[in-house]
Amino acid sequence: MSKAFTKESDDEQDDDLPAEQRLLASSKNYITPGWQRLKDELYHLVHRERPEMVQIVNWAASNGDRSENGDYLYGKRRLREIDRRIRFLTKRLELAEVVDPERREATDQVFFAATVLIQRGDGSEQRLRIVGVDETDLSRGHISWISPIARTLIKSREGETVYFRGPDGEEEIEVLEVSYQRIE
Repeated sequence: MSKAFTKESDDEQDDDLPAEQRLLASSKNYITPGWQRLKDELYHLVHRERPEMVQIVNWAASNGDRSENGDYLYGKRRLREIDRRIRFLTKRLELAEVVDPERREATDQVFFAATVLIQRGDGSEQRLRIVGVDETDLSRGHISWISPIARTLIKSREGETVYFRGPDGEEEIEVLEVSYQRIE
Protein backbone atom coordinates (compact mmCIF):
# COMPACT_ATOMS: atom_id res chain seq x y z
CA MET A 1 0.00 0.00 0.00
CA SER A 2 1.23 3.50 -0.76
CA LYS A 3 2.46 5.52 2.21
CA ALA A 4 0.11 8.29 1.08
CA PHE A 5 -2.87 6.26 2.22
CA THR A 6 -1.63 5.27 5.65
CA LYS A 7 -2.54 7.31 8.71
CA GLU A 8 0.24 8.57 10.89
CA SER A 9 -0.41 7.56 14.47
CA ASP A 10 -0.46 10.24 17.14
CA ASP A 11 2.13 8.31 19.14
CA GLU A 12 4.54 8.44 16.21
CA GLN A 13 5.30 12.06 17.08
CA ASP A 14 6.73 11.09 20.47
CA ASP A 15 8.92 8.40 18.89
CA ASP A 16 11.02 11.11 17.24
CA LEU A 17 11.69 12.81 20.57
CA PRO A 18 14.63 12.15 22.87
CA ALA A 19 13.67 9.99 25.86
CA GLU A 20 13.75 12.94 28.27
CA GLN A 21 11.00 14.73 26.30
CA ARG A 22 8.59 11.81 25.89
CA LEU A 23 5.50 11.86 28.03
CA LEU A 24 4.19 8.76 29.70
CA ALA A 25 0.92 7.65 28.12
CA SER A 26 -1.02 8.15 31.34
CA SER A 27 0.62 11.38 32.49
CA LYS A 28 -0.32 14.99 32.09
CA ASN A 29 2.01 17.50 30.53
CA TYR A 30 2.88 19.54 33.61
CA ILE A 31 4.27 22.89 32.61
CA THR A 32 5.11 26.20 34.28
CA PRO A 33 3.74 29.53 33.03
CA GLY A 34 6.57 29.37 30.48
CA TRP A 35 4.04 27.51 28.30
CA GLN A 36 3.37 30.86 26.63
CA ARG A 37 6.54 30.25 24.60
CA LEU A 38 4.91 27.13 23.13
CA LYS A 39 1.72 29.03 22.34
CA ASP A 40 3.75 31.77 20.64
CA GLU A 41 5.59 29.20 18.52
CA LEU A 42 2.30 27.56 17.51
CA TYR A 43 0.80 30.94 16.59
CA HIS A 44 3.86 31.81 14.49
CA LEU A 45 3.75 28.48 12.64
CA VAL A 46 0.01 28.65 11.93
CA HIS A 47 -0.29 32.34 11.05
CA ARG A 48 3.06 33.19 9.50
CA GLU A 49 5.34 30.35 8.46
CA ARG A 50 2.76 27.90 7.07
CA PRO A 51 0.89 30.48 4.90
CA GLU A 52 4.20 31.73 3.47
CA MET A 53 5.28 28.17 2.64
CA VAL A 54 1.88 27.42 1.02
CA GLN A 55 2.38 30.45 -1.25
CA ILE A 56 5.86 29.26 -2.22
CA VAL A 57 4.59 25.75 -2.98
CA ASN A 58 1.71 27.14 -5.07
CA TRP A 59 4.10 29.36 -7.02
CA ALA A 60 6.54 26.48 -7.55
CA ALA A 61 3.73 24.14 -8.66
CA SER A 62 2.61 26.68 -11.26
CA ASN A 63 6.07 26.55 -12.86
CA GLY A 64 5.39 23.18 -14.41
CA ASP A 65 7.26 19.88 -13.95
CA ARG A 66 7.14 19.14 -10.24
CA SER A 67 9.42 16.12 -10.28
CA GLU A 68 12.57 18.19 -10.79
CA ASN A 69 11.38 21.44 -9.22
CA GLY A 70 13.59 22.06 -6.17
CA ASP A 71 11.41 24.83 -4.77
CA TYR A 72 8.35 22.61 -4.94
CA LEU A 73 10.06 19.56 -3.42
CA TYR A 74 11.68 21.57 -0.63
CA GLY A 75 8.42 23.44 0.04
CA LYS A 76 6.40 20.24 0.34
CA ARG A 77 8.98 18.76 2.72
CA ARG A 78 9.02 21.94 4.82
CA LEU A 79 5.21 21.97 4.93
CA ARG A 80 5.23 18.41 6.31
CA GLU A 81 7.72 19.48 8.98
CA ILE A 82 5.61 22.50 9.92
CA ASP A 83 2.42 20.41 10.05
CA ARG A 84 4.15 17.79 12.23
CA ARG A 85 5.32 20.50 14.65
CA ILE A 86 1.84 22.08 14.71
CA ARG A 87 0.27 18.70 15.59
CA PHE A 88 2.91 18.13 18.27
CA LEU A 89 2.45 21.56 19.89
CA THR A 90 -1.33 21.32 19.72
CA LYS A 91 -1.31 17.95 21.44
CA ARG A 92 1.16 19.11 24.12
CA LEU A 93 -0.87 22.24 24.84
CA GLU A 94 -4.11 20.21 25.05
CA LEU A 95 -2.51 17.97 27.69
CA ALA A 96 -0.87 20.89 29.50
CA GLU A 97 -1.61 21.47 33.14
CA VAL A 98 -0.08 24.79 34.15
CA VAL A 99 1.45 24.93 37.63
CA ASP A 100 2.40 28.42 38.77
CA PRO A 101 5.18 28.24 41.39
CA GLU A 102 4.38 31.74 42.68
CA ARG A 103 0.86 30.66 43.69
CA ARG A 104 2.02 27.54 45.48
CA GLU A 105 1.90 27.49 49.27
CA ALA A 106 5.28 27.82 50.92
CA THR A 107 6.87 24.49 51.77
CA ASP A 108 10.35 23.10 52.25
CA GLN A 109 9.50 20.00 50.24
CA VAL A 110 10.46 19.57 46.57
CA PHE A 111 7.63 19.29 44.05
CA PHE A 112 7.09 20.29 40.43
CA ALA A 113 8.12 23.92 39.68
CA ALA A 114 10.50 24.08 42.66
CA THR A 115 13.82 25.87 42.55
CA VAL A 116 16.27 23.70 44.47
CA LEU A 117 19.78 24.54 45.63
CA ILE A 118 21.74 21.32 46.06
CA GLN A 119 25.23 20.40 47.13
CA ARG A 120 26.70 17.62 45.02
CA GLY A 121 28.96 14.88 46.34
CA ASP A 122 32.08 16.77 45.19
CA GLY A 123 31.11 19.82 47.28
CA SER A 124 29.89 21.98 44.38
CA GLU A 125 26.56 23.76 44.63
CA GLN A 126 24.00 23.76 41.83
CA ARG A 127 20.65 25.50 41.45
CA LEU A 128 18.06 23.42 39.60
CA ARG A 129 14.53 24.30 38.53
CA ILE A 130 12.11 21.44 38.02
CA VAL A 131 10.06 22.24 34.92
CA GLY A 132 7.99 20.54 32.21
CA VAL A 133 9.56 18.31 29.57
CA ASP A 134 9.09 20.99 26.91
CA GLU A 135 10.88 23.62 28.99
CA THR A 136 14.08 21.71 29.70
CA ASP A 137 17.22 23.81 29.30
CA LEU A 138 20.27 22.37 31.03
CA SER A 139 22.38 25.48 30.39
CA ARG A 140 19.96 27.44 32.63
CA GLY A 141 19.55 24.64 35.19
CA HIS A 142 16.00 23.80 34.08
CA ILE A 143 15.51 20.05 34.36
CA SER A 144 12.51 17.96 33.37
CA TRP A 145 10.31 16.66 36.18
CA ILE A 146 10.70 13.15 34.72
CA SER A 147 14.51 13.27 34.63
CA PRO A 148 16.31 10.87 36.98
CA ILE A 149 17.73 13.61 39.21
CA ALA A 150 14.35 15.36 39.52
CA ARG A 151 12.67 12.07 40.43
CA THR A 152 15.32 11.62 43.13
CA LEU A 153 14.75 15.13 44.50
CA ILE A 154 10.93 15.16 44.42
CA LYS A 155 9.39 14.81 47.90
CA SER A 156 12.71 15.43 49.63
CA ARG A 157 12.95 18.32 52.09
CA GLU A 158 15.41 21.08 52.87
CA GLY A 159 18.34 19.68 54.83
CA GLU A 160 17.81 16.09 53.67
CA THR A 161 20.40 14.01 51.89
CA VAL A 162 19.32 11.90 48.93
CA TYR A 163 21.22 9.37 46.90
CA PHE A 164 21.22 9.77 43.13
CA ARG A 165 22.27 6.85 40.99
CA GLY A 166 23.68 8.37 37.81
CA PRO A 167 25.92 7.23 34.99
CA ASP A 168 29.00 7.81 37.16
CA GLY A 169 27.65 5.72 40.02
CA GLU A 170 25.82 6.66 43.20
CA GLU A 171 26.17 10.25 44.40
CA GLU A 172 25.16 11.83 47.69
CA ILE A 173 23.21 15.07 47.22
CA GLU A 174 22.19 17.42 50.02
CA VAL A 175 19.12 19.64 49.53
CA LEU A 176 20.21 23.06 50.82
CA GLU A 177 17.25 25.24 49.87
CA VAL A 178 13.80 24.82 48.31
CA SER A 179 11.82 27.76 46.98
CA TYR A 180 8.92 28.39 44.64
CA GLN A 181 9.59 31.45 42.56
CA ARG A 182 8.86 32.71 39.10
CA ILE A 183 10.61 30.63 36.44
CA GLU A 184 11.61 32.55 33.35
